Amino acid sequence: MTASVRRQVIALAAACLVMAGCGGGGGGGGTPAPAPPPPAPVTPAADITVLMIGNSHTTTNGLPGMLAEMVRAGRPGRTVAVSVSPGSMFLEDHLRFAPTTTLLASRRWSFVILQAQKYSTTGQFFYSTAEAEEFIRRSRTQGAVPVMFPEWPRLNIDETRRIYDLHVYIAQREPACVAPIGQAWERALARYPTIVLHDPDGNHSAPAGAFLAALVLYATLTGGAPGTVPDLAIAGVDAATQARLREIASETVLAIAPRTHCPNDPY
Repeated sequence: MTASVRRQVIALAAACLVMAGCGGGGGGGGTPAPAPPPPAPVTPAADITVLMIGNSHTTTNGLPGMLAEMVRAGRPGRTVAVSVSPGSMFLEDHLRFAPTTTLLASRRWSFVILQAQKYSTTGQFFYSTAEAEEFIRRSRTQGAVPVMFPEWPRLNIDETRRIYDLHVYIAQREPACVAPIGQAWERALARYPTIVLHDPDGNHSAPAGAFLAALVLYATLTGGAPGTVPDLAIAGVDAATQARLREIASETVLAIAPRTHCPNDPY
């Protein structure tokens, strides 16, 4: 090999190293590694700690913050921290999502609220509940009272009973509280049709809907009467509307006890 050829070979090898594209299993050489999942949020120390696991129905319009304010008002003198799992997905996906399972296992919790059980919108299919049942078991391992969060019905669709019964089925297999949120929405829509509970998409909550869901969850967690919850600063939901929704929530939890399937759990 002449000196000139050797120089060309060396130059070519150097170029390959720079480009990281010659030889080996580089998968195309320029494909970036996938971004790591977001870190789990840090939950501050508090007397009452709540972890909410779910999707956008949990977080829309600040529902977790409303719930935290209600629990603080109902438990004066005690500190309250409400955390939301990272990511917005079905429970079956959360169970495979390390930041969620790491957060759940990171401390003892007072309550774990589970929303986003997959269900058939047509009622013709049955999706696995094994993941929700596993979350209930893990929640109890962490000292928490597990609470199922059945979603409200979509606008103008009769599905409250089907969604609620699915969550009762889960609670009968693994004991958990079941918040009658859909029934509260139905009662409110029938009595006060001018109160807007649904987002324009007909699926998510409007601010008043998030407030009503938080009231039912508050009663489920604490056993407190929704009628005693003070007015909250919620854009577009005035004091008169909040009073009507407190009335609805109070009637609903009296008619359908949230603790039927978790009677031995502490408040």
